[in-house]
Amino acid sequence: MGNFDSSAIGQFILYMVALVFSLSVHESAHAWMSSAISFFTHAPLIGWAKPTPVNPLRWRNKRVANFWVSAAGVVCNFIIAIISGIAIRALLSTGVVTVASGGLVPANTNSMIAVGAVELLQVFFTLNVALGVFNLLPIPPLDGSKVLQSILPPSFDAGFEALERFGFILLFIAVFTGVLGTIFRIVMPIAWAIVFIGAS
Repeated sequence: MGNFDSSAIGQFILYMVALVFSLSVHESAHAWMSSAISFFTHAPLIGWAKPTPVNPLRWRNKRVANFWVSAAGVVCNFIIAIISGIAIRALLSTGVVTVASGGLVPANTNSMIAVGAVELLQVFFTLNVALGVFNLLPIPPLDGSKVLQSILPPSFDAGFEALERFGFILLFIAVFTGVLGTIFRIVMPIAWAIVFIGAS
């Protein structure tokens, strides 16, 4: 029981480290993109994480700016996932890590530091794939709804504004009906399969 508790605590800490870092990067990307747009359009704009408040009224081309600001956080999550996936594949190819029944483990050592580092790398990969996919869902207030709204003609704006009132309800429904779980059960094996493509 003691081993289980210490393992669970260790995994919780790893997930929290990865989550705090990934969410900070995600929200900072919104702020950075908004500030970049402000710089190029010469409109003063302030953005900061938690989640990032921005002022679309100061964007010259609202639809284009809204697309890039909304997509920036998701893009950063996928970039972190790609970097983590490349690192995992490189470690596999060089024999530094190997595949075990519980996931990836160091090949030639039982060092807690090495085990923790490999597990943290896996957490960064899975968590950022999950965050990226989750935020792409076209449900307000998630980024996917703003990206979709930016792509669709302005005639859809009224519908999106009406949908925003029920966004959190729709999210709860997606969670409790298992829709979200089904999406992740489809996406995560595909993501790991891409990492392992061609691996012996």
